[in-house]
Amino acid sequence: MPSEISKTASRCTVERARGTHTFEIVGYEDIKTGDPVQSATLAVGGYDWALGFYRDGRKDYSGQCGLVFLRLMNNKAEVRGVYDLRMIAFECVLTVIGEPRIAETVRVSRIEVPLSNLSDHFGKLLLEQEGVDIAGVGGETFSAHKIVLATRSPVFKAELYGQMKERTASRVTIQDMQPAVFKAFLHFIYTDSLPADMYDPDAADGDSEMIRHLLVAADRYAMDRLKLVCQSFLCEYYVDAETVATTLALADQHNCDKLKDACIEFIASSEDAVVATKGYASLKRTCPSLLIDALEKAHKFRKT
Repeated sequence: MPSEISKTASRCTVERARGTHTFEIVGYEDIKTGDPVQSATLAVGGYDWALGFYRDGRKDYSGQCGLVFLRLMNNKAEVRGVYDLRMIAFECVLTVIGEPRIAETVRVSRIEVPLSNLSDHFGKLLLEQEGVDIAGVGGETFSAHKIVLATRSPVFKAELYGQMKERTASRVTIQDMQPAVFKAFLHFIYTDSLPADMYDPDAADGDSEMIRHLLVAADRYAMDRLKLVCQSFLCEYYVDAETVATTLALADQHNCDKLKDACIEFIASSEDAVVATKGYASLKRTCPSLLIDALEKAHKFRKT
């Protein structure tokens, strides 16, 4: 479970105060040129303001148009404001902008979401055997759900629900697979993981054979993630001088490019030890072209 990360938040708010003042001038034509007309005081944002108007502009302002301005009535006050004038009767919409205010830091609560336990539920579904169909493998009988098999494998889907199959049949027959391999295969189908006892790096060589058989089953039933899991397992625990030739042949047969590259890399680093093994002699006899290709790539690998 990852350590808890403290999460807090704060906020900066620029305070604004807004007011609207309508200033109507009656007898506009009687106002003398150069004499200002001032509105009553309006209070916005804690300050006093007034609108001023020159009919034909001030003396220091040239032009044939009037001049309207906003005046802050508080002496020596420093404040920012923005305003919008609407010239029918003078209407001033004034917004006084205050200093930014920083709110106190508050702690944001976190709701921890547990890891997904979907695989646990499916594993329980397999163990409880409710609503199961029957699978026959090598003379042994296993309980499984056809719909789960079909959901996990497109090959099972075609075999169990294709046009030529009887969808109501309650028994499934699996050919060319050992019961022990199918048991581990079924465990992965339901839980997306290998049985716990297969993760022991000190286990006997039997686990190596089991992983190889599972890789073949994964390739046969188009279960790509299981295929990668098997490749990773073989690469980490079972690529050595005695087994690398056999693993290379398996990788080539089932299009496991990453595992094949790992085997070639190992051969490049330990060629003398590999050449002395029975697996090398068998590969040389049964798949000479594969061996030649692997050795050529190993030699190139050493040069890089």
